[in-house]
Amino acid sequence: MPSRSLKNMLLQPNFVGSLWMIAAMAAFALEDAFVKRAAVHLPVWEILILFGAGGALAFFALALANREPLFTRDVVSPVMRIRFAFELVGRLFYVLALALTPLSSTTAILQAAPIFVVLGAALFFGEKVGWRRWTAILVGLAGMLIVLRPASDSFSLLSLLALIGMLGFSGRDLASRAAPASLSTRILGFYGFLTIIVAGVLFGLWDRSAFVMPAASALQALAAAVFCGVFAYTALMKAMRTGDVATVTPFRYSRLLFGVLLGAVWFGEQIDVWMLAGCAVIVGSGLFILWRGNKAKSRS
Repeated sequence: MPSRSLKNMLLQPNFVGSLWMIAAMAAFALEDAFVKRAAVHLPVWEILILFGAGGALAFFALALANREPLFTRDVVSPVMRIRFAFELVGRLFYVLALALTPLSSTTAILQAAPIFVVLGAALFFGEKVGWRRWTAILVGLAGMLIVLRPASDSFSLLSLLALIGMLGFSGRDLASRAAPASLSTRILGFYGFLTIIVAGVLFGLWDRSAFVMPAASALQALAAAVFCGVFAYTALMKAMRTGDVATVTPFRYSRLLFGVLLGAVWFGEQIDVWMLAGCAVIVGSGLFILWRGNKAKSRS
């Protein structure tokens, strides 16, 4: 029988919220892996359309169950149009990166997104960032360069796909901060997946690759990706609403661990010392930025 103190710890909101965050990051990593698996058989534009349609239907059902209107004036507000543009860029280039580059390096580059969010908040929202956090931002950027290694023989321009995708997601997250409060996470999720469909259509018009009738294995991979994505989004919201943001947010970096492990085990990717060093620098600087930001808030 567990002791009373252990029971109390297991029921603490921060402990439960941290578990939800870890579950969300594991599911996001699995979503990436299933999308990468589907890309072996299907063109990227087709994956985007099918994946977006599946996710949009799932969030449509959730919104319908909660009797939430899918369309209001706030949906077409200026900030939502900006969010749409960043979401489109982020999703398109990130899926391209998943299809064409190793899962481990793509996941590692994505972990720099919180650093760019803080950078954007300082530049566009006037958020105060002291010299220590500016230093951590620069260190985080150096960590990303260690992962990319642009001066090495192993560098590929395809690695820039993940970088552009990460910048798109960073812009989306910044726009989400300014999004109307009337729009629930289910509505944001619905329009987010509709954006993926638009990205697929636009890329298909540019790529002009032929439609491929999906085999059962490809459809299963996409269905699993949709399930993981919807679960991950829901778990993420539960994490942010269960525990203190300052406590549960650092567990976002567990996605890096899951992504690197899946890349090595499932896809046979080689993880070298430089990759691990770059990941450590990115995560360390990100955690320091979070810590300094929470410390600054506690003083105000």
